Amino acid sequence: MRVVFGAGSLNRLAPEIDALGLKKVLVLSTPGQRALAEQVMNLLGSTAIGIFDGARMHVPVDVVEAATKAASGADGCVAIGGGSTIGLGKILALDADLPFVAIPTTYAGSEMTTIWGRTENARKQTGRDRKVLPRSVIYDPALTFRLPSGVSATSGLNAMAHAMEALYAPDRSPITSLVAEEGVRSLAASLPTVVAHGFDLAARTDALRGAWLCGACLGATTMGLHHKLCHVLGGTFDLPHADTHAVVLPHVAAYMLATEPETEAALQRALGTAAPAQGFSALADRLGAPRSLAELGLTERDLDTVVEQVVGNVYSGRPVTALALRSLLLAALHGDIELQA
Repeated sequence: MRVVFGAGSLNRLAPEIDALGLKKVLVLSTPGQRALAEQVMNLLGSTAIGIFDGARMHVPVDVVEAATKAASGADGCVAIGGGSTIGLGKILALDADLPFVAIPTTYAGSEMTTIWGRTENARKQTGRDRKVLPRSVIYDPALTFRLPSGVSATSGLNAMAHAMEALYAPDRSPITSLVAEEGVRSLAASLPTVVAHGFDLAARTDALRGAWLCGACLGATTMGLHHKLCHVLGGTFDLPHADTHAVVLPHVAAYMLATEPETEAALQRALGTAAPAQGFSALADRLGAPRSLAELGLTERDLDTVVEQVVGNVYSGRPVTALALRSLLLAALHGDIELQA
């Protein structure tokens, strides 16, 4: 992938499209990012054939079908927005062989991974395929000025979860571990300023750099318990993606790091705390992020469904039993990190 990084990089879009040889591109966005999609249309002129602004969280199959129809006649796409829009771009690349350019406006980091997902009948299916990587990624920190402080917080914590899993992945390497640690460090240092002073360009730049690094290290390693939990919670119960990651992060950290001393040491350095799980929890508090699954609409009677879907899978690191998983989920449901051990 080509990566263009820096304030004002959106203006490099047209040359990127030309370099890829694309002549007719569809612009993808969510309804809330329609204005940005129109800005992209203006930059591309006659090369853009239209806008599909129906991207939705967890990439439902009906949205995929509608976007595929809208892309008829296109030879590529531009996905501008967060994980919902970039996730849709990935599925069009996978199903319809449409190359795309990603322009992230949040800190999710999914543009750097080969991971795709779509939801049908309340089940989120995920997989990996190099076809879903964008041909180019344009990181323009100025575009994140529009990002509400709450979304800045939760998408940044989402990215940090990518890095945590990369640190204990069975196929980690010294390089991916360095990238993961630096990604967490960048986000932990910058997110409080981003949330408190949203127009601080230096902080926005450092946060976007951290998201890039966190996405890149997850793209090179295997997902684990954290992501499986979040995929089930999102796909089955339609919980908000980034918020769910933000809530689950300290609880999975508390469970997994008990048997992962190298990962714990890396996160101690990155977060500047002796207890990384509590460090993630304290950062979420400081950022004003949601702290419990109950806040997001989950109830205790839903936990059996989550355990059933998750516990049969094989994960790296500490073994996951039904009893341990239910304990973790109860702690996350109530937002009490002290319940988890």
